Amino acid sequence: MAGLDLITPVEYLKGVGPQKAELLKKELSIFTCGDLLFYFPFRHIDRTRFYKISEINAELPFIQVTGRLVSKELVGQKQAKRIVAQFKDETGTLELVWFQSLKWVNDNLITGQAYVAFGKPNHFNGTFSIVHPEMELLQQAQQKRGNQSLQPVYSSTEKLKKFGLDTKGIQKLQAVLLDSIAPALNENLPAFILEKYKLTDRRAALLNIHFPGSPQQLSAAERRIKFEELFFIQLELLNMKQARSLKFRGNIFDKAGEQLNTFYKERLPFDLTGAQKRVLREIRTDTQRGVQMNRLIQGDVGSGKTVVALMSMLLANGNGFQACMMAPTEILARQHYESLKAMAGADLVQIEILTGITKKKERTLLHERLENGEIDILIGTHALIEDKVKFRNLGMVVIDEQHRFGVEQRAKLWRKNVIPPHILVMTATPIPRTLAMTLYGDLDVSVIDELPPGRKPITTVHLYESQRLRMFGLMKTEIAKGRQVYLVYPLIKESEKLDLLFLEAGIEQLRYHFPLPDYQMSIVHGKMANADKDYEMERFVSGKTQIMVATTVIEVGVNVPNASVMIIENAERFGLSQLHQLRGRVGRGAEQSFCVLMSGNKLSKEAKLRLETMVRTNNGFEISEIDLELRGPGNLSGTQQSGTLNLKLADLTKDQVILQEARNTVIAIFEEDRLLQKPEHRLLQDYLDSRRSGISFDKIS
Repeated sequence: MAGLDLITPVEYLKGVGPQKAELLKKELSIFTCGDLLFYFPFRHIDRTRFYKISEINAELPFIQVTGRLVSKELVGQKQAKRIVAQFKDETGTLELVWFQSLKWVNDNLITGQAYVAFGKPNHFNGTFSIVHPEMELLQQAQQKRGNQSLQPVYSSTEKLKKFGLDTKGIQKLQAVLLDSIAPALNENLPAFILEKYKLTDRRAALLNIHFPGSPQQLSAAERRIKFEELFFIQLELLNMKQARSLKFRGNIFDKAGEQLNTFYKERLPFDLTGAQKRVLREIRTDTQRGVQMNRLIQGDVGSGKTVVALMSMLLANGNGFQACMMAPTEILARQHYESLKAMAGADLVQIEILTGITKKKERTLLHERLENGEIDILIGTHALIEDKVKFRNLGMVVIDEQHRFGVEQRAKLWRKNVIPPHILVMTATPIPRTLAMTLYGDLDVSVIDELPPGRKPITTVHLYESQRLRMFGLMKTEIAKGRQVYLVYPLIKESEKLDLLFLEAGIEQLRYHFPLPDYQMSIVHGKMANADKDYEMERFVSGKTQIMVATTVIEVGVNVPNASVMIIENAERFGLSQLHQLRGRVGRGAEQSFCVLMSGNKLSKEAKLRLETMVRTNNGFEISEIDLELRGPGNLSGTQQSGTLNLKLADLTKDQVILQEARNTVIAIFEEDRLLQKPEHRLLQDYLDSRRSGISFDKIS
């Protein structure tokens, strides 16, 4: 086993070989010894306690008992064939039963010998039994190194189990690997960090995460590994942020400018909230430092992010620069274009729009005017990043719902000026604080956490199928007041045909209750051509139809202040974040708005919690925290593409304190030694160098 290290292919580990290695690669993405070592158990079974047979009760999850195998016999015929053994200690007798591996049991388990039996107890007809217990000679169990108290349990698959790689098989491989590789496991955190946070060393942590001798050792190992994971994520993110500020100069906006002043004094449609003013001050400060701004604005639906974006772009215009705003869809781009033009007025700045459907003749003229500097603000979709789109002097880029754009797409906008433009990223998806620190840790984050004055909180109710007439009643009442209604159906790819049938059945039911010509209806779903979708949406936006029946295509990008009711069918099939986004389509005017969550009568515990949360609160940040707890970071919108959340052990919902400690430590290190030149920071620089060279540092011994 000499010469093994963490980047050694796993087939060279004793007990693996080519066939098992191929399975480990396919089933668990384990390619190297390092991958195997960092494949942690998902729980440990407590083997610290030995029960007397008289102490057993059916509520115990697992037990281990020492005793003597006093008899065993083969009973039953064919499929009912089994071995039943009697296992005895000084307090009573326990039955052990095997339905499989009968020959092995018969040949290897010897009556009269003392064993440790481990398994889940069952109670039937006054007798306790364990089916398929783990059996170990008492003498061997007493001599065994490690793993005497807390037994690791690893996730496996059916294919792996066929080749002996069940949890016990993986345990054996980990034991062999640790024996071979432990001396080569070098420390990767500086000594002063270990001392400050009382962290165990790396070698002990990796030994004890697999085979802890006590609950205390396991706890110390988990804390150390979680800290390490979160620390190195923060090191990378904050190093990236620092490198950008050192590398990229930024245009200095040293004055508010005529456009911003005029808009603020004469055109602002409402008083800014304290949160909006705070964010604008942060943007002013950023754009005066001479380095590229990279700021994320988080704000709930309807919190007023758009006016902050407009004022930021006017700030650029007033300092002699152009600005652009990129949105993920045609509808959203068009909506921004209309609302920004209406707010700014045609005489203040020149605002134009460029999308995939812009005609060639218009596009050519637009390109000319953009290069001449005649256009101050350009709104658009992905069309903005085309090479043909050239600005005279781009100083500010606003990206809306940024998680829908890839890193490379965003970077193309940065390269459209000699000095990179300032970047303002906006999202209406509230992001839990812990997730923001890991997903957007390289950005400065601003939060707009107040709604504009005059907005009434949306009233949310949960109705079951049996209460559908109440829903129809609310629709009729609101339509009679001149309001409009959204009715949204789920559309999930796995059952698209079924969902479309359900949507059509729902429409038939609606037509019965809301007959023509008194009620007009728009219908929009993902299977329609874009032109048809746009036509139907336009009819609803202009007020020609009172009811919009849609799938979740309307989740982002439709702004109809006159719409006062959002009905979500099969609400239990939506995630919390999506429910909150859909609710945000109403409540945009001064009138009271409603959100109705329709569901079936049978709900899972989690679905019930989601719907109860929606009824209880309108706070997007509170909702996002619960969503993170329910779904985990990997499933929240946009996080899959981040590349930063490959966490093996740390849990952002439970390890907030460790995350904060890790981040604070990195911040303090960079404040003291920006380029990591001090000897005590050498390990950290090695880590960053290894990441740049494409080697995963956690796999280097």
